[in-house]
Amino acid sequence: MYQLFQHLTVVELASVLAGPSVGQFFAELGAKVIKIENPRTGGDVTRSWKLPTEAKETTISAYFSAVNWGKESLRLDLTQETALTQLYQLIKESDIVIASYKPQDAEKLKVDYKTLRQINGQLIYGHITGYGVDNPKVGYDAIIQAEAGFVDMNGTPTGDPVKLPVALMDVLAAHQLKEALLIALMHRAQTQEGSYVQVSLLESAVASLANQATNWLNAGKLPQRMGSEHPNIVPYGSIFTTLDEQRITLAVGTDKQFVQLCKLLSLPNVATDPLYASNQQRVKNKATLLPILQGAIQQWPKEKLLKKLEAARIPAGSVNTLKEVFENNDLQEIMLQDKATVLRGVRQLVAKFDKGCWTTLSPPPP
Repeated sequence: MYQLFQHLTVVELASVLAGPSVGQFFAELGAKVIKIENPRTGGDVTRSWKLPTEAKETTISAYFSAVNWGKESLRLDLTQETALTQLYQLIKESDIVIASYKPQDAEKLKVDYKTLRQINGQLIYGHITGYGVDNPKVGYDAIIQAEAGFVDMNGTPTGDPVKLPVALMDVLAAHQLKEALLIALMHRAQTQEGSYVQVSLLESAVASLANQATNWLNAGKLPQRMGSEHPNIVPYGSIFTTLDEQRITLAVGTDKQFVQLCKLLSLPNVATDPLYASNQQRVKNKATLLPILQGAIQQWPKEKLLKKLEAARIPAGSVNTLKEVFENNDLQEIMLQDKATVLRGVRQLVAKFDKGCWTTLSPPPP
């Protein structure tokens, strides 16, 4: 396999999800990634984040195995001078540092960018914080979800605000840092200079609000909890129950698709009804439209209806459990598996290149 970053050494001074997922991204592209873990505290805290069904004797939890494939683990207590000297030796030959310290903690440990660039002037230092380098508040995904508006928008109209079930703020910040580090690598290739790049969970979250942000900023529309509904398009994201008590969702984005949907569901009069003929009218009158569509959809078994919808080029899909997700043959290529430890995971990089850059990864370090 072609390994684009096989010449790079990445030192990971990060734990939990955001920083380590960036480390695995580089490992997947051939980089040597060395994860620094403190033996005094048990290493990355996610090693202990185990489900009740996981074996107690192993140090590789399901959570830890999410973002730590392809790495080496080096146990160093950086409060000890000998360990710090060992790290500095490693930094001399490294290209990238990924850090997730809260402001001033890196300085206290003497592993901040200002210190490390004296050792290696071409070093690229990627730093993830919760709220930026000037705010000492610790950033946790659940709190950022709440403070960035995601929790308030998520849930049903009659229910309470709900946190997303994935630590999406960490994932979004990781993507921001990946982009920044790639830009920094391009800059270094042109100038031979290192860089300090910093992303915060809060800014990454708010930058990802997309149309919900601009609905408020430009139209003065404060998002309301809508369950699976969409504020600008109907039916889009709506959940319907089929004859066999299964669930599907629709993503009808154009009036043409809506006409095709009504034709398939034997509802031609609905497509021409002035209340529903345009998307703007459907958004306005969704309270009466959605029950009509539900009544027609519940006459069909799920698989038969989905095949008909696909043939008619009407966007639709099954509401799957994760068991069903990972039974999908189309997804087997992005799966990671180690036969010796029976560990499984999912790649961070799923883009496919004509150079064939995917590489085989070692399992998370014990």
